[in-house]
Amino acid sequence: MFSHLERPALARAGWRQLLADFSPLYAANGFIGFMFAATAPVAIILSVGVGGDLSEAELSSWIFGVFFINGLVTILMCWLYRQPLAFFWTIPGTVLVGPALAHLSFPQVIGAFYATGLLMLLLGATGWVKRVMRSVPMPIVMGMVAGVFLRFGLDLVRSLQQDIGIAGPMVLVFIVLTMRPALGRRLPPLIGALLVGAVASVLLGRFNSHALESLQLVQPVLQLPQWSWAAMVELVVPLTITVLVVQNGQGIAVLKAVGHEPPVDSITVACGAGALLSAVVGSVSTCLTGPTNAIITASGERSRHYSAGVTTGVVAVMIGLLSPAFTSLMLQAPKAFIMALASLAMLRVLQAAFIASFKDKFTLGALVAFLVTVADLSLANIGAAFGGLVAGMTVSWLLERRDFVAAAAPAARK
Repeated sequence: MFSHLERPALARAGWRQLLADFSPLYAANGFIGFMFAATAPVAIILSVGVGGDLSEAELSSWIFGVFFINGLVTILMCWLYRQPLAFFWTIPGTVLVGPALAHLSFPQVIGAFYATGLLMLLLGATGWVKRVMRSVPMPIVMGMVAGVFLRFGLDLVRSLQQDIGIAGPMVLVFIVLTMRPALGRRLPPLIGALLVGAVASVLLGRFNSHALESLQLVQPVLQLPQWSWAAMVELVVPLTITVLVVQNGQGIAVLKAVGHEPPVDSITVACGAGALLSAVVGSVSTCLTGPTNAIITASGERSRHYSAGVTTGVVAVMIGLLSPAFTSLMLQAPKAFIMALASLAMLRVLQAAFIASFKDKFTLGALVAFLVTVADLSLANIGAAFGGLVAGMTVSWLLERRDFVAAAAPAARK
């Protein structure tokens, strides 16, 4: 079953080769790539987890899984393929979990994580993943994603209303660093917003520093899954699609743009295996990350980019082991800080989702998927995200048949 997986084009790098390919430039790119994943995306986990009444221990275990396990996957894949293949966790999938926790138990959600991992492993092992990626219209998927992400755009406005003293400087610095690309390359806008928000929180007396008093290694919370048809229907298909089509599709496009040839089937198998291991400690599914891979390939020689990916993985493993202190530190932060940081991270993604949804084909289906998802009405205890996908696909199939024909034509010629 696994015989068709892509073979590495180059021999595996030994220690001498890895050290020869390593330099401060790649270490810096790898560390900045990690910092992107360790700031605003973690704020999204905390926002979803706190809203779902998860305990601090469960949140710490979740963060341990997304860093430690995915860090190991990153190191292994970068070493095997000598390419920058950084894996973290699906942000759209994390957001999908939020509404699900309103009517499903966490063990039921964990069961869906396991099923998603098995499905991705099967799709990668059989080579069907490329067919799946071609068969689901991206505009409809992104319409659903835009509906899920909309609340983060609204949270940015709410954070400014609730605590302008913290959220205001964060937004201002984010805008300035985005306006000045030269500055933004030295200090990424999200990291600048994080630093300014942290300083503002301390100066205004809104930050509790007790989390810094002690460091302790993680004690993962092993989660037993509970099987629920409602959770399977609501989460497995949307999670799989967001990983394979949205997240992996973005990561693969980023790597191809700089001249790499990422192994699509092997990446899918790695995501499936990572998702299964992550589910054990209550973490959302693994994916190939787009933004982090974009950062670690931003400069340097193409043949040495993989060393930046290894750096990212090593730092992720270390932080994963210290996740209790990291989680406690983030939980002590003011609510407006978490809301603003998570919203700023999602702002460009929300913009891209709208553009991809309504730019060209399948626009009516994308609109229906967006509206059904935003309405957030569950049917038979099944959340709105899956309903949005089904409604959007149905409407497009009935009323936008020409778009399906046009999309199928290039694939038929291959």
